[in-house]
Amino acid sequence: MSRLWVERYRSLVDLHIDLYPVTVIQGENATGKTNLYRVLLLLSRGAGGALARTLLDEGGMPSALWAGEPPSRGRKPAVVRMRFGAAVDEISYELSLGLPSVDASTTPFSLDAEVKEELAWFGPARTRHTELLDRAGSTATARDVDGATSTFATMLDRFEPALAQLGEPARFPELYDLRERMRHWRFYHQIPTGPDAPARSPRPGVRTPVLADDGRDLAAALATIDDMSSGPALRDAVEDAFPGAELVIVVDRGVFAVGLAMPGLRRPMGAHELSDGTLRYLSLVAALLTPRPPELLVLNEPETSLHGSLIEPLARLVVEAARYSQLVVTTHSSTLASALADSTGYAPIVLRRHSGATTIDA
Repeated sequence: MSRLWVERYRSLVDLHIDLYPVTVIQGENATGKTNLYRVLLLLSRGAGGALARTLLDEGGMPSALWAGEPPSRGRKPAVVRMRFGAAVDEISYELSLGLPSVDASTTPFSLDAEVKEELAWFGPARTRHTELLDRAGSTATARDVDGATSTFATMLDRFEPALAQLGEPARFPELYDLRERMRHWRFYHQIPTGPDAPARSPRPGVRTPVLADDGRDLAAALATIDDMSSGPALRDAVEDAFPGAELVIVVDRGVFAVGLAMPGLRRPMGAHELSDGTLRYLSLVAALLTPRPPELLVLNEPETSLHGSLIEPLARLVVEAARYSQLVVTTHSSTLASALADSTGYAPIVLRRHSGATTIDA
């Protein structure tokens, strides 16, 4: 993915960002870092048909809309909508969402977002010659494999993207490929590490090449990395963070538990005894050394709970993961941002908040 643009989503009033193999979004609290994370999540979940549910998790459409003064032209206020899109290789894709067109007093579903427009096109400029998808409301046209423009035979669900409702992959190969690529982007937002975190308890496990977003299968995911010829990288990552320590995976009749043998201790420490920072680092190891790397991997504030001594080992893990995936990392940490900039050559994108709106520090 090379570009991301957002208009009127929460604090992101008008933001355009160029993305790199490793893109670091840096900023203080409330500058809009998590909003950018959510935009990527909305694009991905929308491609999988879960746009409405994903928006509901953050309060629904009224909560997601920019709360400042809406732009206007002349005497008539502009229609209040949010718009976001991304360029995925040679294809650009964009969604425009608004409040339901029905009277709010006549429907119980006041938190829904309605897809007002949905567009996809080849290259940076949208013209009738480059257009792949043009959706307005519940109807859409798309270019098929023969280059002909076809109208969708059925009325679309107004609250989910057409991309998620696409059938006939052989007829619309470019759109189908775009959907599958976006749908498989991977996201981790502050994997739970508290006393009741799922990763702290032994659990039945199977081969797990992809860590769950709540870390519940951490022990099985680490065992899978070790089993799939990535053991040396796993051991190096643990040694880098905890010199002299050794990762311990206990398996008893298919139930997996994670522990850490530390120098000077007579027995390994179980997951229930590990600090929040240690457990989070091990979770990030499992996420970043995945044997099934995604095309795009997005981490939201991965440094949370980590001691300063773990920031540089984390940066090295991110750089290793970038051999196989494009990464977007949001962070408060100037140390992490600097370490990644030094290793990758890509300067962090620094966000500021001005009059309630997110801006990029020039």
